[in-house]
This record gives sequence, structure tokens and C-alpha cells, in this order.
Amino acid sequence: MSGLMLIHVIISLIAIVAGVIVAEGLISVKRHERSTLVYMVTILLTSLTGFLFPFNGVTPGILFGIITVLLFIPTAIARYKQRMAGVWRLVFIVGSLLMLYLNCVVLIVQSFQKIPFLNALAPTGNEPPILAVQTVLLVAFLIVGFLSVRRFRPSLLRI
Repeated sequence: MSGLMLIHVIISLIAIVAGVIVAEGLISVKRHERSTLVYMVTILLTSLTGFLFPFNGVTPGILFGIITVLLFIPTAIARYKQRMAGVWRLVFIVGSLLMLYLNCVVLIVQSFQKIPFLNALAPTGNEPPILAVQTVLLVAFLIVGFLSVRRFRPSLLRI
């Protein structure tokens, strides 16, 4: 594994862990300020470092990186400039969860490509095991998103 690849993977894993903490805070109505900052920085760095790899045509990873950067802008504005007031609460919730979801999809796909045991289950990436894992992930994020929108009210918390 090259140095750039290792850095990219480490940053991506930190982003996922921090993102899970942020998502837990959205459901449990807790503001995890440090984790949110770590998440926002690392999710952006994940996409930016992904663009440093040799370009071999547009791939799902490239598209997810572009989408993440585009989602990052309004999500950061919602969190840090607008302080999640009004409609910006929804922008932050949806943006942060969608960026995390995309990063988790890449983790799943890369895991099935790189980990021999998983690759044996889905060598082409279209087999039922990988589709099942992606479906479970999607359902989990839809539930987290629904609960977050219903429960998380930053106006009830200290800013």
C-alpha cells in the first residue's frame, strides 16, 4: 500500500468513526462539537486525497468524491455559519448523513474488493452478499435520518 493510499484510508476511517459519533448525537440529541469538527475536516480530506490518485476515468469513487465536496459546502455553512437555525438544521442533518453514507458505501465496496474472504463472496461486486450489506446500510441510514430529523433540535441545546 502506497503512502498516499495509507493516509487516505486512515483519514477515511477516522471520518467514518467521527461520523458515527455525530449520527449518534443526532439521534440522542447531543452535540458532539469535537467529533463534528473532526468529522467535517476528515470527510472533506477523504474526498480531496481521493482526487490525488492517478486518474483512470470517472469511477463511482470519483463521483462520490465530487458529490461529497458539493454536499460539504452547504453542510458546513449550515453547521458553522447558520448554526443549524431553521431550515439549516435539516440541511446539516441530511448533508452530514449523506456524506457519511457515501463514505460507508465506498468502505463496503473497497472491503469486498480488497479483503480476500469478502472478495470470495462477491468477486465482481454484484453478487447477493454485497448487495445485502448495501441494502442493510441504506435501511440503517434511512432510520437514522428519520430519527435525526424528528429528534435533533439544536435550539433546545446550548450553543
